[in-house]
Amino acid sequence: MINDIKKDAKERMTKSISALKSQFSKIRTGRAHPSLLDSIMVSYYGSDTPLRQIANVVAEDARTLSLTVFDKSATQAVEKAIMQSDLGLNPMSTGTVIRIPLPALTEERRKDLIKVVRAEAEQGRVGIRNVRRDANSDIKELVKEKEISEDEGHRAEEEVQKLTDDFVKQIDQMLADKEKELMEI
Repeated sequence: MINDIKKDAKERMTKSISALKSQFSKIRTGRAHPSLLDSIMVSYYGSDTPLRQIANVVAEDARTLSLTVFDKSATQAVEKAIMQSDLGLNPMSTGTVIRIPLPALTEERRKDLIKVVRAEAEQGRVGIRNVRRDANSDIKELVKEKEISEDEGHRAEEEVQKLTDDFVKQIDQMLADKEKELMEI
């Protein structure tokens, strides 16, 4: 039973890390990366469709993304969706190819993005701690029901705490890497 609780806690903590990675990938640094446009939805034949299903996105160079739209008639809808996104990008179309130059980040914008990244990291830590709380309450329930001894319960709680510490360290490392990436010019 204890192993099931620890396994469940580890899976949930891993999901929290994955979610944080996803959030970090949406935060734009000075470099062009195709995942920057993953969150954009395009109105295509009346339904919202992910940009990746309508166009091929590649990083042309460090400051330019290039989109090749599969259906020429959707080019304007793709441009409109990119302009309406909160990324502050200005696409330029040449037929079926859309180029998106990424403007350099100002010092003030970098500092704002670091605040956002820190807030996201804190949300990740809170998620990890919530998983720990749930696991510990499950362990205490087992002790209360006399299914495991108090010593086993304490050992299990210590193991869950070690797991929590490991995942929080991962988040701290991801945060440090992202901050360094944001401050690069």
